[in-house]
Amino acid sequence: MGDAMSKQNNYFETLQAALNDRSACIGVVGLGYVGLPLALHFVEAGFSVLGFDIDEERVAALRNGESYVLDIDSALVAAAVESGRFHATTDMDRLGESSTISICVPTPLRKTRDPDMSFIRGALDQIATHLRAGQLIVLESTSYPGTTEELLVPMVETAGFEVGSTVFVASSPERVDPANAVWTIANTPKIVGGVTDACTELCASLYGTIVEQIVRVGRPITAELTKLMENTFRSVNIGLANEMALICQGLGVDVWEVTDAAATKPFGYMPFYPGPGIGGHCIPVDPLYLSWKMRGEGAQARFIDLADDINRSMPRHVVSRISGMLNHRGLAVRAAQVLILGVAYKKNVSDVRESPAVDVMTELVEQGASIKYHDPHVDTLMIGDQEYGSVELSEGSLRQADLVVILTDHESFVPNVIVEHSQAIFDARNLTTGIRSPKIERL
Repeated sequence: MGDAMSKQNNYFETLQAALNDRSACIGVVGLGYVGLPLALHFVEAGFSVLGFDIDEERVAALRNGESYVLDIDSALVAAAVESGRFHATTDMDRLGESSTISICVPTPLRKTRDPDMSFIRGALDQIATHLRAGQLIVLESTSYPGTTEELLVPMVETAGFEVGSTVFVASSPERVDPANAVWTIANTPKIVGGVTDACTELCASLYGTIVEQIVRVGRPITAELTKLMENTFRSVNIGLANEMALICQGLGVDVWEVTDAAATKPFGYMPFYPGPGIGGHCIPVDPLYLSWKMRGEGAQARFIDLADDINRSMPRHVVSRISGMLNHRGLAVRAAQVLILGVAYKKNVSDVRESPAVDVMTELVEQGASIKYHDPHVDTLMIGDQEYGSVELSEGSLRQADLVVILTDHESFVPNVIVEHSQAIFDARNLTTGIRSPKIERL
């Protein structure tokens, strides 16, 4: 036991010292909207960073100092490359050079709405091949509760290492909010939960070099559940807001006015707003990881499933409202000219993953509408097997449309101009708030 404890202390102290003096090499697997900013923060903190990605085009862009992530200016990437401390690569053989490895790969849902763990498993297969004593492996990708202990720990043990002694393992789920200039990696508290106390402390030391506040929890599953709780909270409350929108429509009341009035209560209430559906990398996906896990335990996550049903029904509701507006003007959906404003899942981003706009547009196409879209952040978009390109937002394009549908409230959109030159508008985001016009219907 004395030899084992001595070995643990040796690896722990060596890595701790390397983190403190910035001599540790930081590895980041997956250079998307989570991994790239994380890597650049570590470079800024004085570390040498190896960024791994299987996408050769991404790696080539980074090596040329070019950013493909909306929140990250290319100048930051170029500066990191020129410093000599940031290297992007597809060569997984270099994983062994890293003192720490943060896994930041996608965790989507399959068409069956079960977790797709293929990206995490692929990353773990590569890490296992190059694992060495003294490394810290951290799962940042959001996943079902238990992933760290069910997948990472066996990987380490099968490779012949002892977790918490020769290799350290922890969960620290990402909390990135794209396009949020106020809450960044640096000032958003970081949850860390290790398999052992030593794992937790090393993980805290790693992220403590770039994050102002570290929140330690007792186990990796606690960290994983914390992330799922956060996004389930949002999903359920958005579901309530969407159901309230349906109720208000039936009663002939403005849901936006109701919500804003309720928000004046200084206690016991937090405003959430309705919309055409939910999208992005987290809210439509993360709660279903928890729901899937509970089904495996023979239980049902009823709030999660109900909120998901309501939120996923909103694109159909939007299409129904569009149809009603056209019918009121003596027009059918078939052959109607519909201009969609905004296809990203939220304002000021280019991300169309799970975007409700895709569902709305798909349904309109299936009903025979002629659709066009404008989004300053999304150049092209696939609807079924057809590619659409963003058209110019002009007086002409607005006038030509039988109906303008606002699905994303990008800050670049000027409400007064849109209202002035449009024949009719369905506003699913309340972009036109404060403007009274018979042209406008709101969600």
